[in-house]
Amino acid sequence: MVTRRGFLTGAGVIAGGSALAACAPAAQTTGAADGTSTSIDQVNLAGQTVPFDGRHQAGIATPHQSGLNLVAFTVRPGVDRDGIIRLMRLWTEDARRLCAGQTPLGSLEPEMAVNPANLTITCGFGSRLFDIAGIADQRPDWLHPIPAFERDQLDDKWGEADLVLQVCSDDPVTLSHATRHMIRAGVDYVGTRWFQSGFLNANGVLDKKATPRNLFGQKDGTVNPRTEEEIQHAAWIEEGPDWAIDGSVMVVRRIAMNLDTWEILDRTSREVSVGRTLDTGAPLTGTDEFDDPDYSATDSYGLPVIDPVSHMARSKPAEGHPEQVILRRVYNYDLEPDPTSEELSNAGLVFICFQKNPDLQFTPIQKRLDEADRLNQWITHIGSAVFFMPPGTDPDDPERDEFWGAGLLQA
Repeated sequence: MVTRRGFLTGAGVIAGGSALAACAPAAQTTGAADGTSTSIDQVNLAGQTVPFDGRHQAGIATPHQSGLNLVAFTVRPGVDRDGIIRLMRLWTEDARRLCAGQTPLGSLEPEMAVNPANLTITCGFGSRLFDIAGIADQRPDWLHPIPAFERDQLDDKWGEADLVLQVCSDDPVTLSHATRHMIRAGVDYVGTRWFQSGFLNANGVLDKKATPRNLFGQKDGTVNPRTEEEIQHAAWIEEGPDWAIDGSVMVVRRIAMNLDTWEILDRTSREVSVGRTLDTGAPLTGTDEFDDPDYSATDSYGLPVIDPVSHMARSKPAEGHPEQVILRRVYNYDLEPDPTSEELSNAGLVFICFQKNPDLQFTPIQKRLDEADRLNQWITHIGSAVFFMPPGTDPDDPERDEFWGAGLLQA
């Protein structure tokens, strides 16, 4: 009897199928008999898809969906490069189908896959995977843990892993099903190392281009690259071996936020700490969120309007280093309170960012923030991991990988 896994992971199998792309219609409103209105975007959300195949993996420069499941894995003992290739074939094909609203082969739950709601599934490789696959000599110099900073309180339970799947969707049921399916599909090859969930505003609450807020009430990501040129400069690998070109590097930092002590601050103190107004997100020297800050401006006492150790002042690129820009993809988390803690909440950020080289981008920025950032009084970095994100796939394009990491694993 030929099993589903045996069929999909056979040496000669070519991953089939292609993602269906459905463009979201312009927002319109329809009236109901009771006088209420319904957004056309909301009506059609269930069927909206993000193309799976392409030059880059989806889920990196894709607009934020409302829900995140970030799952890290450890390769099981005895699994070698051939086993990893079989897993990548299986995962890639299943992810391609799920993101298109199609049922993975052999699944007995077709009803759970028909509402993708902008589902994306993105895969990354940890440093140790290169050793397991016998290709340690191919490991990039930047693929290593972020150096520990003085203020870090890192817990290994949120640490480095062999593989990661970032699953995002605008529907929580679809998100849960897709995540469960991918974990279950890979069970013969990997075990779950850690699981981080996050959320943003529900689809339709904010304008598509609006900057989301974190649980401190701040607009989080105002300076994010937005144009294709800016994203190319920040996120996509352009140099190195062919198997890395058009890929990226994910840095994950789990950041605990002390809402109790933050909420003691008056509004002015909160804004001084960040360097921006809370309502519009504008720099304290401007009126619009995207105004250029004037770091030389002073008040009537001759003091800087934007504090030199405010978060925005410390996180801006150092003079002469325009490469110090990252593509942020940040989600909130809010869990049940820790009974061993006096804090009333257990909340924070699943801080995800993408770049070409964290040694040149994330690490210098975080080093400055660790040394002096007013927000350090209310945040603590408790987890850290780094992953290489392979380029996009397309089984119908000979210039693209057939499955995640094919160019690397089959070299």
